[in-house]
Amino acid sequence: MKVLIADDSVLFRKLLADVFASFPEVELVGQAANGKQALQKVRETRPDLLTLDMEMPEMDGLTVLDELKRLDGAPVVIVVSAQTLQSGRLTIQALQRGAFDFITKPDTVSSEKSRELLTAELVPRIRALSLRIGVRHILRATPGEGSTPIAASSTTTHKAASASAPRLALFPPASSRPEAVLIGVSTGGPNALAVLVPALPGELGVPVLVVQHMPPLFTRTLAENLDGKSVLRVREAVGGEYAEPNVVYLAPGGNQMRLVSESGSRKLIQITGDPPENNCKPSVDYLFRSVANNFPGRALAVILTGMGSDGVLGLRLLKRRGCTVIVQDEASCVVYGMPKAAVDAGVVDHVLPLDAIAARITAIVHGEAT
Repeated sequence: MKVLIADDSVLFRKLLADVFASFPEVELVGQAANGKQALQKVRETRPDLLTLDMEMPEMDGLTVLDELKRLDGAPVVIVVSAQTLQSGRLTIQALQRGAFDFITKPDTVSSEKSRELLTAELVPRIRALSLRIGVRHILRATPGEGSTPIAASSTTTHKAASASAPRLALFPPASSRPEAVLIGVSTGGPNALAVLVPALPGELGVPVLVVQHMPPLFTRTLAENLDGKSVLRVREAVGGEYAEPNVVYLAPGGNQMRLVSESGSRKLIQITGDPPENNCKPSVDYLFRSVANNFPGRALAVILTGMGSDGVLGLRLLKRRGCTVIVQDEASCVVYGMPKAAVDAGVVDHVLPLDAIAARITAIVHGEAT
């Protein structure tokens, strides 16, 4: 995997170069101090992966992304973001313009700790990209085949992706219409949510709770971005508020979100500082488990694109209590990790392309489908 680093900080370029040197499958082919240099070096070195700072002189990261769309065989882009509100806004825009994912710059003065944090962030992303980039090289070399677009999945579609997964006999069927929709998502999530959430009707009739793997500040920006596109209200969740119908609550980055029963059937949102689960905070499993325990058989769960397997344990509990589960199909995923883990675990009722999920959610919530 050929990698190009674009960042205006000499120290951070050196830090990233040291981290990439520890990956045997990575070849660092260059570095750039500004956006214009980055574009020139992309043309010269043809990297597979570009790590891209958003705030650079000469040409900023968003402009670089726009220019990359004009190139054949453009690299996959991982945004490198500072941990500020402004950087969060730029990162969300970058993801919507085609960036694969993002990492945050470590907020520490220790070089050793910074390398450790960056390595932890990059390891799963490099693993996810290795297969994808390998397939892309094969397609480029195959006569009559074009290159795979940056935003598309490049692995073979799972055999169940084109049809609903069968309901397993060991799980009880859904016993009632759902009173809440739960969504878990990771890599590729901002774009997936930008398709799904605006497609939900304003009178959905139930609250929607979303866990998107993101650090603090970024989730607030994402909620604001989605709110401007949706007829449903979208906001970052606040502890102590009740989950109301026709509102989308996004778990705040760096915290856990759970739903508990209070005053009869009222649904109270609690935000906690509990430890990460599956190395995630917020964690999909954490939310799903709370709903399974407090509202058995009364939720609809959805798993969208993302790395890893967060959510599977929670889905097992939800299924045992008679909940329905939808996952995004491989062809429309940026990374077919979390949905595949759910399919492989046998806890899925429907496997659907992203653009069909909102209609199925609406039909199930309104009692028009199961």
